[in-house]
Amino acid sequence: MKKLMAGMILTMLTFLLVTGCGQEEVARINLTSIQANTEKIVEQPVSRDPETIYFGFDRRLEIKEDVKMYVPFLRYLESQTGYKFKLHVTPKNRSIVEELGAGVVQIAAVGTVSYFQAHEKYGVELIVRGRCANDGLYQSLIITRPSSDIYNLDDLPGHSFAFGARNSTQGNLIARIMLAEAGISLEQFSRYDYLTSHAEVANAVMSGEFDAGAIQDTLGRFLASRGLVRIVAQSKYYPSSGIAVNPNIQPEVIKKIRDALLAFDPQGKERDKLYNWDQSEMPNGFMPTSNEEYSELRRWAEQFGLLK
Repeated sequence: MKKLMAGMILTMLTFLLVTGCGQEEVARINLTSIQANTEKIVEQPVSRDPETIYFGFDRRLEIKEDVKMYVPFLRYLESQTGYKFKLHVTPKNRSIVEELGAGVVQIAAVGTVSYFQAHEKYGVELIVRGRCANDGLYQSLIITRPSSDIYNLDDLPGHSFAFGARNSTQGNLIARIMLAEAGISLEQFSRYDYLTSHAEVANAVMSGEFDAGAIQDTLGRFLASRGLVRIVAQSKYYPSSGIAVNPNIQPEVIKKIRDALLAFDPQGKERDKLYNWDQSEMPNGFMPTSNEEYSELRRWAEQFGLLK
């Protein structure tokens, strides 16, 4: 019964993500056309074109939603750069860090922890970071069910807790920072686990599989505004996720892609061509970035052993 309920809630969550925040904008997009053309731009495991730039991503939402979100974005990059892009979905038994470092993908939308790992091991560089609601900064939220007896961080010990993926910044690293600063250790939870995406964490909390969990701010506020979850705590602001590139890409190619990313206007002229972009971690486009901006997060990531 619990699995059935969880499946129903995940279906509902996916529906809400498609039809909720920014409903009018989504309604103007031809979803049938997007779905029909998805196979043309998503990598098939048959052959690889040396003239194609393969784009990967850290999982955020339900995988089908991630794919549908990035397909029109890659069409934008194609139109602005003249290069051919293809979306690559990293299998569950592989890592976007390893694939980006090995050149399986040449460019990827990655969280901060994934970037740290790829930078340390392979020399991967971040070329832009996302513009969020608070410019280029975002938060992690800890959520619970509306009927829960958890009202603040001090109420968490003794309860079960769902983190995002181990290399998730908002779903793990920033949540760990919040807990550490509140003096809460992992051993104080009745149990905890790492799930694959923010959507899975939200579903696990809403279904009652876990008492509380950590997710990205955009999704958490969206669900809270509809009474599906209650926000227990929110972190301070940290530099957002961004777009990273394999170090073997030619500098002129990187420059052309960076220029296109900085010119990307998802709330303006590109708005009607996109799919559910408001649910991404770069809803307002991209901005320049530097490694120095991530020094505090890097220090915490190293303390938690996340750079390995």
